[in-house]
Amino acid sequence: MSRPETDEERPTGYRDLFVLVEYRAVFTASVLSWIGDYLCKAAVALLVYDRTGSALASAAAFALGYLPWLTAGPVLAALAERYPARTVMIWCDLVRAALIGLIAIPGVPVAVLLVLLFAAGLLAPPFDASRSAQLPHILTGERYALGLAFNNTVLHLAQIFGYAAGGAIAAYSPHLALLLNACTFIGSAYLLRRYVKHRPATLAATERTGLWRETKQGYTVVFGDPVMRAIAIIIFATVTFVVVPEGLAAAWAAELDGGGGAQGLIMAANPLGVVVGGLLLTRLLRQRTRIRLIRPLAILAPLTLAPAILDPPLAGVLLLVAGSGVVMSLLLPAAQTLFKDVLPTEYRARAFGVMNSGIQIAQGAAIVTTGALSERFSTSAVVGVWCAAGVLLMLLVTVRPLTRLS
Repeated sequence: MSRPETDEERPTGYRDLFVLVEYRAVFTASVLSWIGDYLCKAAVALLVYDRTGSALASAAAFALGYLPWLTAGPVLAALAERYPARTVMIWCDLVRAALIGLIAIPGVPVAVLLVLLFAAGLLAPPFDASRSAQLPHILTGERYALGLAFNNTVLHLAQIFGYAAGGAIAAYSPHLALLLNACTFIGSAYLLRRYVKHRPATLAATERTGLWRETKQGYTVVFGDPVMRAIAIIIFATVTFVVVPEGLAAAWAAELDGGGGAQGLIMAANPLGVVVGGLLLTRLLRQRTRIRLIRPLAILAPLTLAPAILDPPLAGVLLLVAGSGVVMSLLLPAAQTLFKDVLPTEYRARAFGVMNSGIQIAQGAAIVTTGALSERFSTSAVVGVWCAAGVLLMLLVTVRPLTRLS
């Protein structure tokens, strides 16, 4: 007769996450913010296009959300470390609600609208860095890895739902979509204030050395430790290749004679793969197993997309892109968990700010570069060769044996 499993032996499940009041609050607040962000992007893009009639102006308004990460992201993350994480998150939510509410006022000039949108975007880096620093206090052990994977899964579901709902609501009234976005930030602030514990700032006033120096310390911590440096390079390199189908979806769909419907399918394939992998596979694999898989998964991520060089039909393209999403659903939470384990507590917000900024920069650079290449070569060839080069890069990045990555 077999003995019953103890709590330590029993695999961690989603129930273990949601029994925690603080996690429920942070998770729900995050979902509200994510959906609100995508509502805002869809509404602003349509609003600017209606006002200007310019596709370029509309695209620029959509891409404006990346700019804060490319400019002040790490500095703002360092600033957030000087204050309690919950306080930073609440104030970021309230100020964003006010700024988006101003954008929602009919008749606001486009130039003012873009300035307000950029100002609201500046609050994303400190909010995200504070949330990342707060989460290890709430989730410990296997719960942390599972929580990251589940959050990543729901983020992609929110992306799909937010874009769809944002497009539908904005078609009726962009101003209504923006007001709903403002309300999501207010709801998020309420949940954080009501249910999340107040914890002191990780960087005491006596330890402050100047904002710029503290920002540089974040880079030093990430790239000075061999394990964290390896994880950072793996994550930055992986997203550089996996993001390409989303950025080239319109051109790829046109080459396949699929039109807007095919474009939407290509863009949705990766998030769908992340959702499937996050819900089905992450739950089945223990944390130690996922960490041991970091190296092969890092190589598999671009390898999954390399067959695009064979110019597959739409069904094949969707299968490749969804496959890359499944790989990412396992790779990112495992790498982030290992990163958290070796990261000193007092540098969490700054280090996560460096990582978030690096991901945004890598994605933007990859889309711009491959977009330029697609002007001269077929999209299938660009994706295939780009990701084949990614396989070679990942082989070089992961060749050095590091004890905590093996």
